[in-house]
Amino acid sequence: MREQNQKIDYHEIIECITCALDAKDPYTAGHSKRVSDMALVICQLIGLKEEDIEKIHIAAHLHDIGKIGVPDAVLNKTTRLDDKEWEQMKKHPAIGADILSKSQHLSELKNIVLCHHERFDGTGYPLGLKGEKIPVGARIIAICDSIDAMTSNRSYRQAHDFDFCYHEIEKNLNKMYDPVIGRYVLAHWDEVTSPVRHPQSA
Repeated sequence: MREQNQKIDYHEIIECITCALDAKDPYTAGHSKRVSDMALVICQLIGLKEEDIEKIHIAAHLHDIGKIGVPDAVLNKTTRLDDKEWEQMKKHPAIGADILSKSQHLSELKNIVLCHHERFDGTGYPLGLKGEKIPVGARIIAICDSIDAMTSNRSYRQAHDFDFCYHEIEKNLNKMYDPVIGRYVLAHWDEVTSPVRHPQSA
């Protein structure tokens, strides 16, 4: 019972951290939870070990924590970012990884958070990693992050529908996304996207 309570408290702490980010960035309110819920579904579908599922699920909750270090004027800008602002925004994976490195319990998640904007073809950031050199958790989060971003309203555009999102994922396999994981996602589309279509309260 003590071990179970410790685990529950651990997730509550993470939820508090992500709520702090939501308060700073209202346009992404709930984003971290939806991404983590989708990541959990994908991990289970592809048959990862329970220990790895837990790590990826938590990392997905925390993948954008580095945005706490991005200036509010950039984070909450209501129009598209200019080049200088975009460079500031691109620092958030490294900031997030640095934050997690300070915790004995969360430091093992830092590489997943650091690499969630890497692309399968090697053109992502911040390291330009390619293919399976990108941690599997980061490859899973990259797809979930894109799904939620495309299907959510932004200050500069309305949400895309799920058909549009499906085809964007499909055409970017081997480019932005791991083709094996991506095909699992497409084959189980309704199940994977259920947390976005029918979000549950925290």
